[in-house]
Amino acid sequence: MKKTDIAMIVLIAGLGVGIGYLAASNISFLKVPEKGVEVQTIREISSDVEKPSQAVFNSNAINPTVEVFVGQNAAN
Repeated sequence: MKKTDIAMIVLIAGLGVGIGYLAASNISFLKVPEKGVEVQTIREISSDVEKPSQAVFNSNAINPTVEVFVGQNAAN
């Protein structure tokens, strides 16, 4: 490459960076408010484990891991 080609690439890249910076700095909706922002906080996580509901977890509950066939056995 000639020196003029390299200088032209540097000039174009510099202009692109400059235009990009000016465009980005003029976007008003991306500016951070000076007062700050109040955010919602979550409750403290505890290590206590609640006992499972007997309505769902009982000896008569349906086991979802057991394969069930309705009608004729499809495995045959």
